[in-house]
Amino acid sequence: MHLVLFTHPNFKLSQSMPRYAKMIKDGMIARSHTVELWTARGYFSGLISNGTVKKWLGYVDQFLVFPIILKWKLKKYPSNTLFVFTDHALGPWIPLISGRPHIVHCHDFMAQRSAIGELPENKIKLTGRLYQKIIRSGYRKAENFISISHNTRSDLHRFLNSKPKFSEVIYNGLNQDFKPKDSAIARKLLGDNFNYNLEEGYILHVGGNQFYKNRIGTIKIYSAWREISNKKLPLLMVGAPPTEKLLQLRANSSFKNDIYFLNNISDYELQTAYQGASVLIFPSLDEGFGWPIAEAMASGCPVITTNKTPMTEVGADSCFYIPRQFIKSTEDKSWEEVCADVLENLLSLSSKERELLVKRGLENSLRFKTSSSISQIEQAYLKVYESY
Repeated sequence: MHLVLFTHPNFKLSQSMPRYAKMIKDGMIARSHTVELWTARGYFSGLISNGTVKKWLGYVDQFLVFPIILKWKLKKYPSNTLFVFTDHALGPWIPLISGRPHIVHCHDFMAQRSAIGELPENKIKLTGRLYQKIIRSGYRKAENFISISHNTRSDLHRFLNSKPKFSEVIYNGLNQDFKPKDSAIARKLLGDNFNYNLEEGYILHVGGNQFYKNRIGTIKIYSAWREISNKKLPLLMVGAPPTEKLLQLRANSSFKNDIYFLNNISDYELQTAYQGASVLIFPSLDEGFGWPIAEAMASGCPVITTNKTPMTEVGADSCFYIPRQFIKSTEDKSWEEVCADVLENLLSLSSKERELLVKRGLENSLRFKTSSSISQIEQAYLKVYESY
C-alpha cells in the first residue's frame, strides 16, 4: 500500500503532531508500506522571523500556495494511493482529494468547541471562529475517520453533517520507552541534573500552556495541599516556559521556593521525571487523549487526574480522580481544597496500597503499546483502501 501523509508544516512549531506523524510513518514503513509526507512549505512565512505578519503569511502558504501545488501534483498521481490526514485541523486541504481513498485522524475538538462557545474558559475571536468554521467545512467532506478516544469520536459525530462511512477509535501508542525505575535512583539523577533536592520525592505536572492543561489550577492545588499537609514535597512543572500569569501565581504562593519549572527537557529527562515522581497531578479541563496519564502509569508513577472523559478512558480504575475546575464549592470547600484532600490521601497510602495502585497502572498502560496502535491503524488503512 502506498500512503501519502499530510502533516502540519514545520513553521507551525507543533511538537505533538510531528511526533504522531513520525510514529505512523515509521510504523508503516516497518510493515513494508511506502510512505510520503506532504505539507506546506514556508515560502512567504519564511521571510519573516516572528509576529502577527508571519502568522498570516503562514496562512497564505498553507491555504493559497499549497493547494495550487497539490492540485498540480495530484493530476499525475496514481489513483491507488491512500491519502492520510494526520490531524482533522488540516481540514481545508481535505476537499482537494475528493473521490480518492482517504482517512482522517482526529485528536481533539477543543478549538472547534471553543469556537461555538462550549468551553467558556477559552474565548475565541471572530477571526478564530471563522478559521474553525473553515476547518469544519473541510473535514465534513471526508468519509473515513480514526479518533484517539471515544470522547473525540463523540465530538466528531456531533460536528459532522452525516454519518461517516468509516469511524473507529484507536488509542494512542506511547512514542517513547516509558518504564519503571528505582525511584531513588531516578530522583538523584534528576536532582543532580537540575541542582534540586528531590530525595524525598516530588509532585509532577507535565503539560504546555494551553488553557485546558490547567497549569494555574495545578499550582493552586499544590499551594492548598501544602497548607494542610506536614509533607514538604516540591512541585515540578515540566513543559513550555511559564507565562507571566504562572510566574506571578508562583510569586504569590507561600511555597514559591518549592515550585520549579523545567522547560524543554530531553526525552530521557522526561522519562526520569516520571520514574522518580511521587505522583503525577493532571487536572486538565479537557483533553483529546491525555498522553501524560499513560506515560506516568507505564513509568510506575501514580496519577491524579480529572474525573471526565477522556481522562477516565485512559486512567480507568488505575488513577485517583478529582472534579473538573468549574465546580465552585463542595461541602464549603474550594475546588483546590477538594483536590488537595485527594492528593494528601494518595500520598498517605501505605506501601502495599501504593504498590497495588502502581501495579494496576502498569497493567492498564499495556493498552497503549505503540506496536498495538500501529497494527490497528494499519488494519484501518487497509479496510478503507480496499473499500474504494
